Amino acid sequence: MNAAIRTEHLSKTFTLHLQGGICIPVLQDVELSVAPGECVALAGPSGAGKSTLMRCLYGNYGAGSGHVWVRHAGVEVDITSADARLVRAVRRDTLGYVSQFLRVIPRVSTQDIVAEPLMARGVAKEEARARAAALLARLNLPAALHGLPPATFSGGEQQRVNLARGFAPGYPVLLLDEPTASLDAGNREVVVSLIAEAKRAGTAIIGIFHDTEVRDRVADRLFEVAPIQSAAA
Repeated sequence: MNAAIRTEHLSKTFTLHLQGGICIPVLQDVELSVAPGECVALAGPSGAGKSTLMRCLYGNYGAGSGHVWVRHAGVEVDITSADARLVRAVRRDTLGYVSQFLRVIPRVSTQDIVAEPLMARGVAKEEARARAAALLARLNLPAALHGLPPATFSGGEQQRVNLARGFAPGYPVLLLDEPTASLDAGNREVVVSLIAEAKRAGTAIIGIFHDTEVRDRVADRLFEVAPIQSAAA
Protein backbone atom coordinates (compact mmCIF):
# COMPACT_ATOMS: atom_id res chain seq x y z
CA MET A 1 0.00 0.00 0.00
CA ASN A 2 1.27 3.49 -0.84
CA ALA A 3 2.42 5.57 2.11
CA ALA A 4 0.11 8.37 3.21
CA ILE A 5 3.18 10.33 4.37
CA ARG A 6 6.88 9.57 4.10
CA THR A 7 10.24 11.26 4.41
CA GLU A 8 13.27 10.80 2.20
CA HIS A 9 16.76 11.68 3.51
CA LEU A 10 15.20 14.42 5.64
CA SER A 11 17.74 16.55 7.52
CA LYS A 12 17.46 19.72 9.55
CA THR A 13 20.13 21.98 11.06
CA PHE A 14 19.65 25.15 13.12
CA THR A 15 22.18 27.98 12.81
CA LEU A 16 22.67 30.14 15.91
CA HIS A 17 23.52 33.49 14.31
CA LEU A 18 23.83 35.27 17.66
CA GLN A 19 26.38 32.71 18.85
CA GLY A 20 28.97 32.92 16.12
CA GLY A 21 27.05 30.98 13.52
CA ILE A 22 27.22 27.68 15.38
CA CYS A 23 25.31 24.98 13.49
CA ILE A 24 23.26 22.48 15.49
CA PRO A 25 22.26 19.42 13.46
CA VAL A 26 18.97 18.02 14.77
CA LEU A 27 17.74 15.57 12.12
CA GLN A 28 19.87 13.59 9.71
CA ASP A 29 18.72 11.30 6.88
CA VAL A 30 15.34 10.53 8.46
CA GLU A 31 13.50 7.79 6.56
CA LEU A 32 9.94 7.40 7.88
CA SER A 33 6.94 5.94 6.06
CA VAL A 34 3.42 5.67 7.47
CA ALA A 35 0.58 3.79 5.79
CA PRO A 36 -3.12 4.67 5.88
CA GLY A 37 -4.66 3.35 9.09
CA GLU A 38 -1.32 3.11 10.91
CA CYS A 39 -0.25 4.98 14.04
CA VAL A 40 3.48 5.50 14.50
CA ALA A 41 4.78 6.96 17.77
CA LEU A 42 8.01 8.94 17.74
CA ALA A 43 10.36 7.74 20.46
CA GLY A 44 13.64 9.07 21.80
CA PRO A 45 15.01 11.19 24.64
CA SER A 46 14.04 14.81 25.24
CA GLY A 47 15.90 17.03 22.80
CA ALA A 48 16.36 14.31 20.19
CA GLY A 49 14.32 16.23 17.61
CA LYS A 50 10.84 14.69 17.81
CA SER A 51 9.01 18.02 17.80
CA THR A 52 11.35 19.35 15.12
CA LEU A 53 10.46 16.36 12.95
CA MET A 54 6.76 17.01 13.47
CA ARG A 55 7.14 20.65 12.43
CA CYS A 56 9.10 19.60 9.34
CA LEU A 57 6.36 17.12 8.43
CA TYR A 58 3.77 19.90 8.63
CA GLY A 59 5.99 22.41 6.83
CA ASN A 60 6.35 24.84 9.75
CA TYR A 61 10.11 24.24 9.57
CA GLY A 62 11.86 24.14 6.25
CA ALA A 63 14.07 21.12 5.63
CA GLY A 64 17.81 21.51 5.38
CA SER A 65 17.76 18.75 2.80
CA GLY A 66 15.59 15.84 1.76
CA HIS A 67 11.85 15.56 1.22
CA VAL A 68 8.50 15.14 2.98
CA TRP A 69 6.00 13.45 0.67
CA VAL A 70 2.28 13.64 1.48
CA ARG A 71 -0.31 11.82 -0.64
CA HIS A 72 -2.79 14.55 -1.53
CA ALA A 73 -5.62 14.30 -4.08
CA GLY A 74 -4.13 11.06 -5.42
CA VAL A 75 -0.58 12.31 -5.96
CA GLU A 76 2.48 12.80 -3.77
CA VAL A 77 3.27 16.40 -2.83
CA ASP A 78 6.68 17.39 -1.46
CA ILE A 79 5.93 19.69 1.45
CA THR A 80 9.55 20.87 1.52
CA SER A 81 9.34 22.46 -1.94
CA ALA A 82 5.63 23.05 -2.61
CA ASP A 83 4.47 26.64 -3.02
CA ALA A 84 2.40 28.29 -0.31
CA ARG A 85 -0.92 27.84 -2.11
CA LEU A 86 -0.41 24.09 -2.48
CA VAL A 87 0.71 23.75 1.15
CA ARG A 88 -2.50 25.50 2.24
CA ALA A 89 -4.54 23.08 0.13
CA VAL A 90 -2.74 20.07 1.63
CA ARG A 91 -3.39 21.39 5.15
CA ARG A 92 -7.04 22.08 4.33
CA ASP A 93 -7.84 18.67 2.84
CA THR A 94 -5.17 16.15 3.82
CA LEU A 95 -2.76 17.03 6.64
CA GLY A 96 -3.93 17.92 10.15
CA TYR A 97 -1.78 18.90 13.12
CA VAL A 98 -2.77 18.96 16.78
CA SER A 99 -0.02 20.91 18.54
CA GLN A 100 0.40 21.23 22.30
CA PHE A 101 -1.04 24.74 22.28
CA LEU A 102 -4.23 26.24 20.89
CA ARG A 103 -3.88 29.26 18.67
CA VAL A 104 -6.62 31.41 20.15
CA ILE A 105 -8.59 33.46 17.62
CA PRO A 106 -9.92 36.64 19.29
CA ARG A 107 -13.69 36.92 19.65
CA VAL A 108 -14.39 33.64 17.78
CA SER A 109 -16.44 31.09 19.71
CA THR A 110 -15.08 27.67 20.59
CA GLN A 111 -17.75 25.98 18.47
CA ASP A 112 -16.82 28.06 15.41
CA ILE A 113 -13.09 27.42 15.93
CA VAL A 114 -13.78 23.69 15.71
CA ALA A 115 -16.25 24.08 12.82
CA GLU A 116 -13.96 26.29 10.72
CA PRO A 117 -11.82 23.54 9.10
CA LEU A 118 -14.98 21.63 8.22
CA MET A 119 -16.49 24.67 6.50
CA ALA A 120 -13.20 25.25 4.68
CA ARG A 121 -13.71 21.80 3.12
CA GLY A 122 -17.22 22.63 1.97
CA VAL A 123 -19.37 21.39 4.86
CA ALA A 124 -22.46 23.55 5.37
CA LYS A 125 -22.19 25.91 8.34
CA GLU A 126 -25.01 24.40 10.41
CA GLU A 127 -23.77 20.84 9.87
CA ALA A 128 -20.20 21.88 10.69
CA ARG A 129 -21.33 23.59 13.90
CA ALA A 130 -23.43 20.57 14.88
CA ARG A 131 -20.50 18.22 14.35
CA ALA A 132 -18.27 20.57 16.32
CA ALA A 133 -20.72 20.67 19.23
CA ALA A 134 -21.00 16.88 19.29
CA LEU A 135 -17.24 16.41 19.36
CA LEU A 136 -16.77 19.04 22.06
CA ALA A 137 -19.44 17.32 24.14
CA ARG A 138 -17.71 13.99 23.62
CA LEU A 139 -14.54 15.58 24.97
CA ASN A 140 -16.52 16.68 28.03
CA LEU A 141 -16.39 20.39 27.32
CA PRO A 142 -19.61 21.85 28.83
CA ALA A 143 -22.13 23.28 26.37
CA ALA A 144 -22.04 26.56 28.28
CA LEU A 145 -18.48 27.06 27.01
CA HIS A 146 -19.16 26.32 23.33
CA GLY A 147 -20.25 29.87 22.57
CA LEU A 148 -17.30 31.50 24.34
CA PRO A 149 -13.84 32.28 22.93
CA PRO A 150 -11.35 29.88 24.57
CA ALA A 151 -8.77 32.53 25.53
CA THR A 152 -9.63 32.24 29.24
CA PHE A 153 -10.08 28.45 29.30
CA SER A 154 -7.79 26.23 31.35
CA GLY A 155 -4.93 24.40 29.66
CA GLY A 156 -6.89 21.14 29.63
CA GLU A 157 -9.98 22.84 28.18
CA GLN A 158 -7.92 24.50 25.44
CA GLN A 159 -6.31 21.18 24.62
CA ARG A 160 -9.72 19.60 24.18
CA VAL A 161 -10.71 22.39 21.79
CA ASN A 162 -7.49 21.77 19.86
CA LEU A 163 -8.21 18.04 19.71
CA ALA A 164 -11.77 18.61 18.52
CA ARG A 165 -10.54 20.94 15.77
CA GLY A 166 -7.93 18.38 14.71
CA PHE A 167 -10.15 15.32 14.67
CA ALA A 168 -13.33 16.92 13.28
CA PRO A 169 -12.36 17.04 9.58
CA GLY A 170 -11.22 13.41 9.32
CA TYR A 171 -7.85 14.23 7.74
CA PRO A 172 -6.11 11.40 5.86
CA VAL A 173 -2.90 12.26 7.77
CA LEU A 174 -2.89 13.54 11.34
CA LEU A 175 0.06 14.71 13.43
CA LEU A 176 -0.43 14.62 17.21
CA ASP A 177 2.04 16.38 19.51
CA GLU A 178 1.40 15.13 23.08
CA PRO A 179 -2.38 14.99 22.65
CA THR A 180 -3.09 13.83 26.22
CA ALA A 181 -0.52 15.94 28.11
CA SER A 182 -3.05 18.10 30.02
CA LEU A 183 -5.96 15.69 30.19
CA ASP A 184 -7.52 13.73 33.04
CA ALA A 185 -8.04 9.97 32.82
CA GLY A 186 -11.56 10.23 31.41
CA ASN A 187 -10.58 12.51 28.56
CA ARG A 188 -7.47 10.44 27.83
CA GLU A 189 -9.86 7.53 27.19
CA VAL A 190 -11.83 9.70 24.76
CA VAL A 191 -8.64 10.52 22.85
CA VAL A 192 -7.67 6.84 22.70
CA SER A 193 -11.10 6.12 21.20
CA LEU A 194 -10.78 8.97 18.70
CA ILE A 195 -7.40 7.68 17.55
CA ALA A 196 -8.76 4.13 17.17
CA GLU A 197 -11.70 5.40 15.11
CA ALA A 198 -9.44 7.52 12.92
CA LYS A 199 -7.20 4.53 12.25
CA ARG A 200 -10.21 2.41 11.27
CA ALA A 201 -11.23 5.17 8.86
CA GLY A 202 -7.79 4.99 7.23
CA THR A 203 -6.04 7.96 8.82
CA ALA A 204 -2.25 7.75 9.04
CA ILE A 205 -1.18 9.09 12.44
CA ILE A 206 2.22 10.20 13.68
CA GLY A 207 2.37 11.11 17.34
CA ILE A 208 4.54 12.12 20.25
CA PHE A 209 3.18 10.48 23.39
CA HIS A 210 4.95 11.10 26.70
CA ASP A 211 2.15 9.09 28.33
CA THR A 212 3.59 5.64 27.63
CA GLU A 213 0.39 3.85 28.65
CA VAL A 214 -1.56 5.75 25.98
CA ARG A 215 1.26 5.32 23.47
CA ASP A 216 1.35 1.56 23.93
CA ARG A 217 -2.41 1.32 23.40
CA VAL A 218 -2.61 3.37 20.20
CA ALA A 219 0.73 2.92 18.42
CA ASP A 220 1.30 0.13 15.91
CA ARG A 221 5.05 0.69 16.12
CA LEU A 222 7.68 3.07 17.43
CA PHE A 223 10.03 5.16 15.32
CA GLU A 224 13.24 6.06 17.12
CA VAL A 225 14.49 9.64 16.73
CA ALA A 226 18.13 9.52 17.81
CA PRO A 227 19.97 12.63 19.01
CA ILE A 228 22.86 13.93 16.91
CA GLN A 229 25.89 14.87 18.96
CA SER A 230 27.92 17.01 16.55
CA ALA A 231 28.03 20.80 16.12
CA ALA A 232 30.22 22.99 13.95
CA ALA A 233 30.98 26.71 13.63
